[in-house]
Amino acid sequence: MRLTFTLPLLLMLSPILALAEPTMIPLWPEGVPDAQPDGGQEYVKDDRVFNVQQPSLTLHAPPAGKANGTAVILCPGGGYGRLAVSVEGTPTSAWLTAQGITCFILKYRLKEYGHPAPLRDVLRAVRLVRARAAEFGVDPARIGVYGSSAGGHLASCAATLFDHPAGRTGHPLDAVSARPDFAVLQYPVILLAGRHAHRGSVQNLLGPQPSAELLDLLSTDRQVTAQTPPVFLVHTAQDTSVPLENSLAFYAALRRAGVPAELHLYEKGPHGFGMRADLGPTSNWPQRCEEWMRSHGWLP
Repeated sequence: MRLTFTLPLLLMLSPILALAEPTMIPLWPEGVPDAQPDGGQEYVKDDRVFNVQQPSLTLHAPPAGKANGTAVILCPGGGYGRLAVSVEGTPTSAWLTAQGITCFILKYRLKEYGHPAPLRDVLRAVRLVRARAAEFGVDPARIGVYGSSAGGHLASCAATLFDHPAGRTGHPLDAVSARPDFAVLQYPVILLAGRHAHRGSVQNLLGPQPSAELLDLLSTDRQVTAQTPPVFLVHTAQDTSVPLENSLAFYAALRRAGVPAELHLYEKGPHGFGMRADLGPTSNWPQRCEEWMRSHGWLP
């Protein structure tokens, strides 16, 4: 049986949205899969999060009366070695919530675990938000993922590997669809092999000698199908950390599969520009993304 939700009903059923402060939601309340009892303590250095042991979502709700039912799970970057929440988390969530989007910043596991832990974390995040959509005041058919740099790689994994067995743990929530309804990828890591690969992300995620099979699986341009959701990509030609060929490869794969996609390439701007407003035309990319989301019905 298909359940439909009207926005007024969702909002009426969503006490969490009444909270002004961000709300932390454990991702694995039943226990983190393959937990590391001797993994040490999570810590913050230079506004970056290291050694994630307890994955979570931090809910940032839109201003009162502005929620439109769309949700985004936000994956900050950091090369799978840390999470740049202060650059690619909090500022981005402020932009999203200003548009009426309910934002969930994902704190996912990193190099201490490696694959498949980050994949499991992002897919559990999609399933959790979808299963609790009424509580959060969102439409279960309007849940997107957004990622920057290595977080863009993880978001692209959610968009392509949402049904992969490695993303399941045997929990009843596995029965809930993990397919996001759209993806926004900002200077994403896509290629894990070849001269345009981001070596740090590859080593942190897969170790020093990854198998050809894992490199193929997680080079997400190779995993695009007609079931991949619509994608918005943004990159710059001056990116020397994650070359724009990563976005070009993913966009080409989306075109071959017939997936709706939009690619914005800008001349200027370094890697990790996030929401910077001092980069001339490049700083207009959020407006282009808003227009794209509006054209698909994720913004009013």
